[in-house]
Amino acid sequence: MHNPCAVIPVYNHETAITAVVDALLACGLPCILVDDASSLDCAKVLDQLAQRERVYLIRLTVNQGKGGAVMTGLREASRLGFSHALQVDADGQHDLQDVKVFIEHSRAHPEAVICGYPQYDDSVPKGRLYARYLTHVMVWINTLSLQIRDSMCGFRVYPLPPTLALIDSARIGKRMDFDSDILVRLAWRNQPMQWLKTKVHYPLDGVSHFRLFHDNVLISSMHTRLFFGMLLRAPVILWRRWRA
Repeated sequence: MHNPCAVIPVYNHETAITAVVDALLACGLPCILVDDASSLDCAKVLDQLAQRERVYLIRLTVNQGKGGAVMTGLREASRLGFSHALQVDADGQHDLQDVKVFIEHSRAHPEAVICGYPQYDDSVPKGRLYARYLTHVMVWINTLSLQIRDSMCGFRVYPLPPTLALIDSARIGKRMDFDSDILVRLAWRNQPMQWLKTKVHYPLDGVSHFRLFHDNVLISSMHTRLFFGMLLRAPVILWRRWRA
């Protein structure tokens, strides 16, 4: 069975979210909006969107962070009977013309996580672009592999059963550390992954919730935890690779 939807974490993206939902619905994808304790202005826009067919709204009373909102949306997607979920940012940075390609690829490889491999234009902040390379190196170390081409792009299709099995059994970062954390842990479980190029533009509404100091501390802490987790799992990872 392949029954996909879109999961969109929303925090004060009232300017961009309507265009994102319009594009996803036009591609035939139901949308699960997770209001991560947004402002009243954003909440009103989300209430209006939730009146549409195939749009579902979950409202969190306390801000959980991007990862917390995504995990809430993935659980709701499973409860509603969906088999796969496309994670999409609410700020319009992802190229939604690629949605159909990602969904078709997921349909052809339903067991795999279909991950976006970002192609940036000139709008990307240079500091964030260069910092990504440090994360790439740490992810390759923590998986003992070059399999994960980019762990920070939040445009990906998750098969829900194995993803929720991981979420329910591991402590995964709930904020900007989520995207890398969950991919590394899925890789530890030998989860198949496929990579598709996708354009990324920063951002449609001019709103970024990346906190330079705090989120970099979170990401550094995540890499440290994953490193020691990798050391514990290294014999199994290397044995699996030798047998393959």
